[in-house]
Amino acid sequence: MGTYAGVDWASEKHDVLVADAAGERLLSTTFAHDEQGLRSLCRQLVRLEVELVAIERPDGLLVERLLDAGLRVLALHPNQVAAARARFRVSGGKSDRFDAFVLCELARTDHHRFRVLEPDSDATKALRALTRAREDLVGTRTALSNQLRAELERFWPGPLGLFTDLTSRISLAFLERYPSPADTHGLGEARLQAFLARERYTGRQKPAQLMAKLRRAAHGPIGELELSTRRQIVLSLVATLKTLNVQIKQLERQLATAVREHPDGAIFLSLFKKPDSVVCAAELLAEIGDCRARYPSRDALAADAGQAAVAKESGKRKAATFRWACNKRLRQAFHTLADSTRHWHPWAQDLYAAARARGHDHPRALRTLGRAWCRIIWRCWQDRVPYDPARHRALQRHITVTIPTPSGPRPDIAATQRIAGAPVTNDRARSA
Repeated sequence: MGTYAGVDWASEKHDVLVADAAGERLLSTTFAHDEQGLRSLCRQLVRLEVELVAIERPDGLLVERLLDAGLRVLALHPNQVAAARARFRVSGGKSDRFDAFVLCELARTDHHRFRVLEPDSDATKALRALTRAREDLVGTRTALSNQLRAELERFWPGPLGLFTDLTSRISLAFLERYPSPADTHGLGEARLQAFLARERYTGRQKPAQLMAKLRRAAHGPIGELELSTRRQIVLSLVATLKTLNVQIKQLERQLATAVREHPDGAIFLSLFKKPDSVVCAAELLAEIGDCRARYPSRDALAADAGQAAVAKESGKRKAATFRWACNKRLRQAFHTLADSTRHWHPWAQDLYAAARARGHDHPRALRTLGRAWCRIIWRCWQDRVPYDPARHRALQRHITVTIPTPSGPRPDIAATQRIAGAPVTNDRARSA
């Protein structure tokens, strides 16, 4: 007869309820979110010989302490807990202690429906920390870029269309040197040419083209004090964006090193055409992890990655709807992979084109391709082998060129090699 626990976590305290196999309460209390509180919480759960602990998050300090204490953890999705509340209270009331009770009951009566949380290795946790830190910095940069764009639109829209990206090095250098219309007095093609040479500008636009863009931009009357204030705001935003660019580049260098040194790094790096495509590979590895028990089937991976639709049936009505409950970061990583490979991978190109021909829009076609990649990645991940185009049967069938002969079609190995851009063996061509 085991005991079960439900933990309703919070930033300052954790409500805990422990019950035996018959549902009798053994403990119902609150622990503070500090060292003494976490130590007492884990000690109590171990003393009561808790078999399973249900909680509404898969990571964090509390979860790590529970795992470190040797406890088995069920990480439940908040939607699952919200749907179960009505089983025990029809009034719709909610409290932290009641949520701890619901979690405990789910662990006691429905634990066979959920997977026990399997911790990842230290290398994977470090890689996940890097990818998520980079994601947060990129989001901050986007927000600041939008703020800078809005500020320039208010008094000087000229630099907005000058270069391709407002956060690029050349664009920020231009705004640092010319943060307001008053700073461009005396700026001509010769001075702009000197500035571009000093900044090692490698774009194709000539100084005359850039000057024409600046002169075409709208401008309006602005007071001296307001101009000075807005000029200082632009300089502050530019300085912050330059710092963010440096830190993001540094994180990307650390990502490249970490993913190449990871035992599973070669599996995910092999999915991309260029060897320096490390960000998406690192995101896939960080979110999938290295615990093979987490995804016992390829369908489980496709569902968690948001690549599989949700089926809804009622009577004669059948529909497939978008899957909202999933790992959003993993879904974005598969979206990037599918969008990248559809441009250069023959099999991915054909799968994407077929989806569009069936009337699917671009996002849905990418999810169709992403689900196909889920099957391949899951197999490579389970077998711990990199992706090998020569072993991808669907790819080999797609690229194999056959020649009609009196005895039947015969594979043309030379033509197939030219299409594939890689060696194709006679055995592979025959099996394709």
